[in-house]
Order: sequence, then structure tokens, then C-alpha cells
Amino acid sequence: MKLILVFALFFLSFPSLYSQEKVAFEIYKSDGSKSSYSEILMIAEKSDILLIGELHNNALSHWLEYEITKDLYAIKNGMITLGAEMFESDDQIVVDEYLSGKLSENNFKAEAKLWQNFKTDYKPLLDFAKTNNLKFIATNIPRRYSSMVYSRGLESLDSLEIEAYKWIVPLPFEIDMNLNCYKDIMEKAEGHGGENLPKSQAIKDATMAYFINRNIKERNIFIHFNGSYHSDYHESICWYLKKYDENYKILTLTTIEQDDVKSLDKENLNKADFIIAVPASFTKTY
Repeated sequence: MKLILVFALFFLSFPSLYSQEKVAFEIYKSDGSKSSYSEILMIAEKSDILLIGELHNNALSHWLEYEITKDLYAIKNGMITLGAEMFESDDQIVVDEYLSGKLSENNFKAEAKLWQNFKTDYKPLLDFAKTNNLKFIATNIPRRYSSMVYSRGLESLDSLEIEAYKWIVPLPFEIDMNLNCYKDIMEKAEGHGGENLPKSQAIKDATMAYFINRNIKERNIFIHFNGSYHSDYHESICWYLKKYDENYKILTLTTIEQDDVKSLDKENLNKADFIIAVPASFTKTY
């Protein structure tokens, strides 16, 4: 009887361990109300541009990117265009040659400037485009040019060869230093890099928006993959896209991590139209 009581007390002392449900993610609207995957697809279908803001090393973020791409391809009868921050604009010819089968995978890997998690996180998206004969746009500014802006200012781009300007947003371009996305960079850097730091970020945003805008097709949706910071709060890329056409219907998604995803933390409200809350313990890809 004593042994039974000991076991009973043991189990009663840990009721939450046996009753809790493990949830891989929750989907919220900007106001913190719960939403669903199907609602994302319904609204995305009617959008011109879908900006998927990822956490670069979050496995679930990448899985959702692929699933959304696959499902929107089916819903839109193939009328989608893909693009990504993870490919620099001067690699567009290499991307095109790989997609058309002119370039082997090994040669593509040798020629393109690929991120360390390309194989697990971005190759599936690129191969989906290849299989389905889709355009995949390399939207990001070549890193060497954003580095020049960071180290020597926007003026350093004035001395580039004519050919180089094909890979950058047309200069000069507007920068609103009052946008929170750039003010936040300045505050977090505590003055290091001065105004060149947010300007180097702005030229990335402006260049990505430039190449998205150039490749918009009527009745197509452009699905763009980027770090969440480049589209959170409808700033950054969104701000520049609206400069091209204020009537663009832009849908934003972002991924955030929380210890508990049962409700959305106040600090994550309004980050995007849809917010994917993932447990902080979820698998990282690097």
C-alpha cells in the first residue's frame, strides 16, 4: 500500500508532463489572433508578391517555404515566379544555366556564390523551379558592393565599371533613414559603422525590390525568400516595392521563435501579415 501511494504521489506531482501536447508551430495574424495554413494560401493566391521572411537556420521555416511554393504552384496553375536573397544578381546567368540543364550541379556549385546551407535549405526550391520550368531570380546585390558601401560609403560605387551597374538598383536611390528598420540597425550597432551600416542594408533592400519589380508578370505571383529583417513590419523591401507601384498587393510572412507558441508574445505582434511561431528548441540547420 505504501508503494502504491508513493507511485500515485509521483505521477500526481508531474501532471503537466503527461497532459501537454507538443506543437511544432502556430500561425498567427498580425494582431495575434490564430490563423491557418489554408488562410495563407487563400490570401497569397490573390497577391502580386509574397515575401517570406525566414530565420536562415530554422528547419521549419525552410520546410514551409517549400510547401507554400508547391501548393501555390498548384493553385495558380504554374503562374508563379521565384526569387531569393540567397542568390546574388551577378550569378543570374549561372542560375539560368543550371535551371535549363546547361550546367551540371557540380559546376553550378563551383561557379555560384552559395550559402553554407544551400544543399538542405535552398537547393530544393531551386530544383522545384528546374523541374517545373520556372524562373528563379537572383535578387540580392553582389556582396562586394554592399561591403564597399559599408566600408567607404555610397560614393564608392561611383567608380565602378559600367558593366557592374547591371547588378545594382539604379543610382542614386532613395533612403529613408527614419524607417525603423534602419534606425534599429544604428541603435543595435551603437554607432559602429555610422550611417554606412544602414545604407549598406538599404542598398540590399532596394536592389532586391528592383529585381522583383523587373520580373513581375501579370496574373503571376512573385514568391521571394529573404531573411525576416528584410520584410518585417512592411518596411525594407516592401517600402521600395511600393515606390514602384503603390497598388502592389504584397503579402508578408515571418518566422519567429518563442519558448511557448500557444500565444504570440507582444513583441512579435504586427511583424507581418502572418507570423509563424516556432518553438525556440526547434532543429537548426546550422
